[in-house]
Amino acid sequence: MMEENEQVSATKQRRKPCKCRCLTVVSLLLGLLLLISIVVLILAFTVFKAKQPKAKLLSAELDGISPRISFPVVNIQLNITLDLKLLVENPNHASFKHGPGKSSLSYRGKQFGEAEIPPGNIPATGSSTFSSRLVLEVDEVVSNITALVGDVMEGNLVVDSRTRIPGRVTILKLFKKHAVVTSECQFTIAVLALKIQTQKCKSKSKL
Repeated sequence: MMEENEQVSATKQRRKPCKCRCLTVVSLLLGLLLLISIVVLILAFTVFKAKQPKAKLLSAELDGISPRISFPVVNIQLNITLDLKLLVENPNHASFKHGPGKSSLSYRGKQFGEAEIPPGNIPATGSSTFSSRLVLEVDEVVSNITALVGDVMEGNLVVDSRTRIPGRVTILKLFKKHAVVTSECQFTIAVLALKIQTQKCKSKSKL
C-alpha cells in the first residue's frame, strides 16, 4: 500500500512541470499574437495609412469647327471637341482600384457633353493617365442660344469640365478606404483662333 501511494505521488509530481510548460507556451503564443496585432495596427495607421490620390491635367486640346454666326438670318455653326488627358497619382503603399468614372462638359452651368472612363487599377505608388473626348455642338446649347451668340460676338467662349473617378484603397488586405478623385477645369476659348486662351484647374480627393 505504501508503495502504491508513493507511485501516485511521483506521477503527480511529474505532471506538474508538464502543465507549467503548456501554460508557458500558450502565454508566449498569446503574447506573440498580441504583438503582431499591435504592429499591424501601427503600420496601418502610419506607414500604410490611406492617403488621398492626386489628379492633375496633363494636356487639353481643341478640335472642330470654329464658331461662326451669319446674318441676316441667324445661323450658328458650332462643333468643338475638347480632348483632355488627366494624370492620377496613387501615393499609397497599396493599389487604388477604381470603378467607372465620368467626364462632363458644361456651358454656363448646363451639362452638354459626357464621356465614360472605364474601371481599372492603379498600382501602389504608381500613376495612370486617363483620356476624355468631350464634344460641344450647337444643337446641344440651343437653350442658351442668346448667351452663345453674345459670347461668340465677343470672341471668347467659356466652358467647364469635370472628371470624377471613384474607387477604394485596401490596406494590408484588411482595411478598406473609399476614395473619390475629382478634377474641375475652366477653359476660355478664343473663338476665331479656336485655341484655349486660359485654363484654370483644381483637383480634390475625398477619403
